[in-house]
Amino acid sequence: MNRIDRHPVLKTTQDRTKVFFSFNGENLQGFENEPVSSALIANGVKEFSVHQVGDAPQGIFCANGQCSHCTLIIDGKPLKSCITPLKEGMNIRTMIHLPELPPDDRDLDKFGPLNLKCDVLVVGGGPSGLTSAIELARLGYEIILVDDKDKLGGKLLLQTHKFFGSIEDCYAGKRGIEIAALLEKEIRSFENIKVYTNTSVAALYKDKKAGLFIDYKNYAVVDFEGLVISAGAREKNLVFPGNDIPGVYGAGAFQTIVNRDLVKSSDRIFIVGSGNVGLIAAYHALQAGITVVGIADILDNVTGYKVHADKIKRMGVPLYLRHTVLTAEGEGKVERVTIAEVDESFNPLLETAKTFEVDTLLIAVGLSSIDEFYNTAVQFGYKAVKTGDADEIAEASSAMFGGRIAGIQLAKILGRDVDIDESWYAKAEILKSRPGKTKNEPVIEITDKYTPIMHCYQEIPCNPCISVCPSGSIKLEEALGNIMDLPYYTGEECTKCGMCIAVCPGLAISVAKKLYGEWAEVVLPHEFLPSFHESEFVPLTDTEGNVLEKGEVVKIQFNKKYRTYLITFKVLLENAAKIAGIRIQDEDKIKPLPKPVFNYVPDNSILCRCERVSVGEIINFIRENDIKDANQLKQIRVGMGACGSRTCSILLPRIFSAAGVSWYEVAAATKRPLSIEIPMGAIINEESGETL
Repeated sequence: MNRIDRHPVLKTTQDRTKVFFSFNGENLQGFENEPVSSALIANGVKEFSVHQVGDAPQGIFCANGQCSHCTLIIDGKPLKSCITPLKEGMNIRTMIHLPELPPDDRDLDKFGPLNLKCDVLVVGGGPSGLTSAIELARLGYEIILVDDKDKLGGKLLLQTHKFFGSIEDCYAGKRGIEIAALLEKEIRSFENIKVYTNTSVAALYKDKKAGLFIDYKNYAVVDFEGLVISAGAREKNLVFPGNDIPGVYGAGAFQTIVNRDLVKSSDRIFIVGSGNVGLIAAYHALQAGITVVGIADILDNVTGYKVHADKIKRMGVPLYLRHTVLTAEGEGKVERVTIAEVDESFNPLLETAKTFEVDTLLIAVGLSSIDEFYNTAVQFGYKAVKTGDADEIAEASSAMFGGRIAGIQLAKILGRDVDIDESWYAKAEILKSRPGKTKNEPVIEITDKYTPIMHCYQEIPCNPCISVCPSGSIKLEEALGNIMDLPYYTGEECTKCGMCIAVCPGLAISVAKKLYGEWAEVVLPHEFLPSFHESEFVPLTDTEGNVLEKGEVVKIQFNKKYRTYLITFKVLLENAAKIAGIRIQDEDKIKPLPKPVFNYVPDNSILCRCERVSVGEIINFIRENDIKDANQLKQIRVGMGACGSRTCSILLPRIFSAAGVSWYEVAAATKRPLSIEIPMGAIINEESGETL
């Protein structure tokens, strides 16, 4: 079983009921109510269905219920396995081509409408949705909050790392999973907030009503006055040969499987994209015991926080900048990934190709807002606001402030005489700031007194270290006058309490002291279960990941509050100020094959994953028919699949450009109204007949 049974942060000994089920006639075991997809992945299954086009194998892609790649035949019905809870005795089979629905000639004797009513409907239980609901509830509004997962928190539930920002304003120094628990506790304290989890909004209607697919079983119509859209974002895809084979999926899907479901989905992964999502996914993989072979980015600089990238490099993950992915290949699943350098026009240089043996390729090239419901609401004249990633892609710390602002804004739209704290706007802007200037690493002299060393040289919104220092000896520079300023040690007495080391989200603080002669002591943060003991020698690196020496482990402490190990090493004095981290991965594990192995045919890349329409097919169709309306692509099935073109539509501008047509000349495609498939029986609630 590919389960995560030891983790430095997550509780792995959970009280879960084991159940047995069959897959293609083989008896397997899983946990009751976990997603069927995760139970199968834990049992080593990566192929879920076989597409009718080319008999292509399909695997998990979004793990979010938005596509159809994980569809299986479950007890005779085609169901999305990532949102179907596992039950004892389930009969599960691979879906081959288009499924046949089982005959059903039962009389409909139990059915009836389900009707709900509230003042405000909040769509999405992530950080912004929760904070907007809290603000509206404080004003006395009756709230219905819906989220398509079984727990509130959104992407916070996947985040095992500590957050940036400020402790006072957005829980900086706490992990996403901890913040989610705090926000949910506050939500549950309001009697005027009714929460529906495992519930999707199916559609918005012109008469100011919405359809809810509750617990993926029943359909209800809710009547409301105001609407908050905080549905988050979906991951962008990339076009390259092999981009649709099992083992290629989004970083968010990976975090869902690994951090939420505690399934070790992979042994060796490669990541495309050096933004915070890709960098954090690499960190989460390492914590789960998964080898991270490398991270590639087509740009010449890391797009995420430098402290995130430095942390990953210190642990032994190489970053390949100005590289792109050429192919993902394997027999029915990912077995190899090939990357290559790019020229000034971002075209791949095939002679620089490098092939790595991996079983998973994560795509982390950005997010696109899920704002379709907001756009529909505006079209229908709703009183509505959008917030969080549905409004603007930013960090969760900023989303929490954005949600608070959106809640008050909606109250004003609804006629309430309320004011928004002007400081919220400023704080939200700072928290979503892009990284600022990067300064040179300072020269620090190590003395016989403990000295905190900040391996943090880029302006980002973060100040937990100054908040927890009991002696006040860590301050922020005053160049910008806000939390984007860099921290520094004032030279006052350091007590070596270790709080600054433990709280730092970037693991970017060490404490050093001269011992005697040529020796010094260094204390480093470590968010892994130590694989070493006292008196052992461990490779230590500088900020850029270069191994400086093997330091002797003197002491291993555990900070319970921040769940971070503080490891004391005896090192050479000359290296003490430069040592910033502990190497996790051996270099031998991440080397490419001696010679590249790949078959690069770009036009074979799949653009529309649901219907398996290739880039070459689309370009030829556009050229041959002088296409200027994206709706016309539906003739060759582009955008006609289960995801409703949400994945492929983002890539269409690039494809039209390749066909010689400016995207500005192209009429946009009409979106399908329903956001999720609903069985006809569920729409009339034939199994319920109850009024919720």
